[in-house]
Amino acid sequence: MPDSAVRVTFLGGLGEIGRNCCAIEVNGRLLVVDVGLMFPEPDMYGVDLILPEFTWLIEHKDRVDGILLTHGHEDHTGGLRYLLGDLRVPIYGSALTLGFARHRLEEAGLAKDTEFIEVADHERRRIGPCDVEFIPVTHSVPSAFALALHTPQGVVVHSGDFKLDQLPIDGRRTDLARLAALGDEGVALLLSDSTNAEEPGFTQSESTVGPALRRLFLERPDRRLIVACFASHLHRIQQVLDAAGDRKVVLLGRSMVKNVELGRRLGVLRVETSALADPAALERLAPADVLVLCTGSQGEPLSALARLATGDMRSLDLGPHDTVVLSSHPIPGNEFSVGRVIDDLHRRGAEVLHSAHETVHVSGHARQGELRTLLELTRPKAFVPVHGEYRHLVHHAAIARRMGVPDEGVLLCEDGDSVVLDDRGFRRGPEVPAGFHYVDGHTGDIDDRPLEDRRMLANEGVVLIAAGVDAELGKLVAWPTVSTRGWFDGEQETTLRHRCAEVVAKAIEDALAKGERDPEALNRLAKRAAGRFLGQSTRRSPVVLSAVVSL
Repeated sequence: MPDSAVRVTFLGGLGEIGRNCCAIEVNGRLLVVDVGLMFPEPDMYGVDLILPEFTWLIEHKDRVDGILLTHGHEDHTGGLRYLLGDLRVPIYGSALTLGFARHRLEEAGLAKDTEFIEVADHERRRIGPCDVEFIPVTHSVPSAFALALHTPQGVVVHSGDFKLDQLPIDGRRTDLARLAALGDEGVALLLSDSTNAEEPGFTQSESTVGPALRRLFLERPDRRLIVACFASHLHRIQQVLDAAGDRKVVLLGRSMVKNVELGRRLGVLRVETSALADPAALERLAPADVLVLCTGSQGEPLSALARLATGDMRSLDLGPHDTVVLSSHPIPGNEFSVGRVIDDLHRRGAEVLHSAHETVHVSGHARQGELRTLLELTRPKAFVPVHGEYRHLVHHAAIARRMGVPDEGVLLCEDGDSVVLDDRGFRRGPEVPAGFHYVDGHTGDIDDRPLEDRRMLANEGVVLIAAGVDAELGKLVAWPTVSTRGWFDGEQETTLRHRCAEVVAKAIEDALAKGERDPEALNRLAKRAAGRFLGQSTRRSPVVLSAVVSL
């Protein structure tokens, strides 16, 4: 690739919510933008996290000059601990974003060997051969950035996750003036958040949540209040603290405690120490005197809210005198987990409020009106929608065309694709490996094969066959037993097992009569006979395990 060319390689976040990661190549050097993770779907049994495929990055690690973090959410920073073991480069971000990242890297034992470089709003910094400008944007976490990379082919703007909140909690607005000035200078390529590209209008301001919380709290003066939200959503946490009034606030969940401490230290959160109480105080505080702020708004199994919902929290036993507010919306893929926690809360008699009932949550992502505004301000020559499921990317691409970006300047990309800007124009580049990388907390990294095996076990069940033969006499001496796991019980299954045993017995006897004595061969015959019979009888393909032994 010529030195003057610019290539953007997408490693995650295009076709799914999460795993956001791309690499921008300038003069043969690479800058990585975000290293996120994704949470598993319900049918990804045993999988804890899903990461981008880092193979290509690690192969080119000697060309990487740094990692740029747009903001502190896990879907943009959560993969760092898995990449930095193989790729040690400086990390650039706001003080708050780096604080969140440092927490995770400390847990992994990687923080002490990592260089964290703090950047401020509007700062322009030379990183490798590229000038990088950090532009303030509003999102659901404070101190988020859009990035403007000044390259030989012009300015490449990466929006990060953003919305245009005119009344942000901290007064830090998206810098529309600077984005418009970049548009006047000429934006060669815009990469823009697509999460809400299907939604018309404009996203509500974060400041609309506070009044709703205050009203709900005032309407329940005698009830204990439990609010669950993202521990990184410090603006939401600030509004909960403000609405708490004279109630003592108890923090539950390790990340909630750490992030509130970080927010207070950086001046992002304003709360007096006297307003906070230790969880041990819950035993003596009257319900009307306490507000619990906890993690678990996404139904995470080991989170504080999930443990409260199942009665597994010694310091607090939920009941009919409690009101639980889920100040969040389920991330795609988490709907089942969140619904299960809500059901468990109702079983304990608690009142449960969430965004379907009240304005206790607003999105941090731009809707169609804001996406059009960004396109109008920057007027890019080329455009690639990023950060979203494929339908979101399609809708965003259509918006860009309606806003005047020429058809040849709009490319729909997926993970593993790349685009190139050079003297010949804008076009697709080579593909790189970019599949899902699964992390299983018990066995380490896994690939698609064991995951497919787990799906088969869950969907089809297991059939166990045991039989005994006398190899010298060539006879079946222990009639086959057939047992199942993951199948229904009842008379039909009993009949099916008896018939399956007869089929297996005949297959073994026929093989013995023909002189077969090898235990492995007999086991293969037994498995094949059982699998064929069960497939024809039930149209299912269970995992068949056989133990034909010589007695």
